[in-house]
Amino acid sequence: MKVIEKIREATEGNGRTVFSFEFFPPKTEEGVENLFDRIGSMVATTLRSCDYVAARRIHADLTLDIANRMQNMICVETMMHLTCTNMPVEKIDHALDTIKTNGIQNVLALRGDPPHGQDKFVQVAGGFACALDLVQHMRSKYGDYFGITVAGYPEAHPDMIDTDGVATLEAYNNDLTYLKRKVDAGADLIVTQLFYDTNIFLKFVNDCRQIGITCPIVPGIMPINNYKGFLRMTGFCKTRIPPEIMAALEPIKDNEEAVKAYGIHLGTEMCKKILAHGIKTLHMYTLNMEKSALAILMNLGLIEESKLSRSLPWRPATNIFRVKEDVRPIFWANRPKSYISRTLGWDQYPRGRWGDSNNPSYGALSDYQFMRPRSRGKKLQEEWATPLKSFEDVHERFMNYCLGKLRSSPWSELDGLQAETKIIDEKLANVNLKGFLTINSQPAVNGEKSDSPSVGWGGPGGYVYQKAYLEFFCSKEKLDLLVEKCKALPSLTYIGVNRGGLCVSNVGPNAVNAVTWGVFPAKEIVQPTVVDPASFMVWKDEAFEIWTKSWACLFPEDDPSKELLELIQRTYYLVSLVDNDYVHGDLFAAFKDI
Repeated sequence: MKVIEKIREATEGNGRTVFSFEFFPPKTEEGVENLFDRIGSMVATTLRSCDYVAARRIHADLTLDIANRMQNMICVETMMHLTCTNMPVEKIDHALDTIKTNGIQNVLALRGDPPHGQDKFVQVAGGFACALDLVQHMRSKYGDYFGITVAGYPEAHPDMIDTDGVATLEAYNNDLTYLKRKVDAGADLIVTQLFYDTNIFLKFVNDCRQIGITCPIVPGIMPINNYKGFLRMTGFCKTRIPPEIMAALEPIKDNEEAVKAYGIHLGTEMCKKILAHGIKTLHMYTLNMEKSALAILMNLGLIEESKLSRSLPWRPATNIFRVKEDVRPIFWANRPKSYISRTLGWDQYPRGRWGDSNNPSYGALSDYQFMRPRSRGKKLQEEWATPLKSFEDVHERFMNYCLGKLRSSPWSELDGLQAETKIIDEKLANVNLKGFLTINSQPAVNGEKSDSPSVGWGGPGGYVYQKAYLEFFCSKEKLDLLVEKCKALPSLTYIGVNRGGLCVSNVGPNAVNAVTWGVFPAKEIVQPTVVDPASFMVWKDEAFEIWTKSWACLFPEDDPSKELLELIQRTYYLVSLVDNDYVHGDLFAAFKDI
């Protein structure tokens, strides 16, 4: 979705303030993974209200990879920065074609900084001289597919600012005229460079309106996190620093925590003044240090986790090709990134009901599904690489995770348990102690309000329902006992399969079962998660591989713990169990006396 559409929808609909964050691609693999780990955590909590994230361009391929992962894996609307620096038109078209192929619609069109080692921008042979050329080219070749953002400079472009730190009136007016040309050429949105004098920004907005610029103008806010970094950035951008800010910083410049606290206070007051003038958009330059930006938004009352709700039980990807997707198999509930990775190549995505999942084939299982950011890998090592002497030790690991004593799981990409798990955590713990090793679950829900903090989704005014669901590994002997119990419990349906594909089930191969649904005002019934036998057979390969690729690999070769886990992988069954009586059923009754 285009950012301009999100802004119009929010600000023209209910007057909601739109905010966004800007990150830049780290230069190391560890830095990239750390960034995704932090952003993923932010999106999972406070950033459900975030409207988009901008990925600054440092290296084209790296930026595209980060923007693509942000859009598809983190599932937040992403704006990629594209510059003219060292970019002939062929490379620009290749970048734009690739962006479009990956379902990204938003681009910040920039001239770019001078090439490395040079003082002034140099137009590369066959390239563009300025952002205006880039905007014109994008609109000419790609029509209205892209939402195009351009930069605005409240104090004029740094190249137009004299040595005394101020642009002449003529230079300032020329810069405004050039900005209008960019908008007239097809830019939808303006994001400003950082500033610290709010009056300068407000005058800039008024001056833009006076010459006929009507598109949204988003203030770029950069919280002060570090005194030396603040001076370096404002010097590079030739940004005016009001005397009162320097007077406040001078006594505390060597106290980093005090500087951060002042930066949060200053940023909050700046934003309050901007919002009071009717501007409902904020763009936060984080410099990859998001805590100050979040603190400012908290102070403004723009984010409050307790009042946020999910549009679906899983976070929808923002890739334009997936926007109609509203049904997924429940098996990947704890591994959404893996699911998206395996379905990126689909020509069509399920809508309304699951349909024929055999039509678009799942992508092949790859090492990506088992990759972990370094911080996650460290947590798994700490919590799951403890010695295992018996099956009971394995049972205890799973039990402790269900009780919240462990924050990580080899079968989950998420940080900790979902809120709804606490409803049945003790029952799950007992089941695990019996040798039914659970990796996915949901409690029965009969008409809970859709804004429930534990099971709600879909927005206010609706009611949600779900069948009790349990997914686990167990031995063949345990499975046989469970199958016998299910014969006396007709509301239970199950599918069990071992690593080799031998299946035991009381449902047909095409019996797609909706296990979550919601009823909302003026909408058809929404059923976002299903149990699908065909998809289960695809998922089982991944589920079994995790035993070795995510858990056993934590132990040295020839370690008895490793051998025990490999034995479980070879001999156990993966079981999906549904209690279809969501009103009076008791799924856990099937495990009594086993």
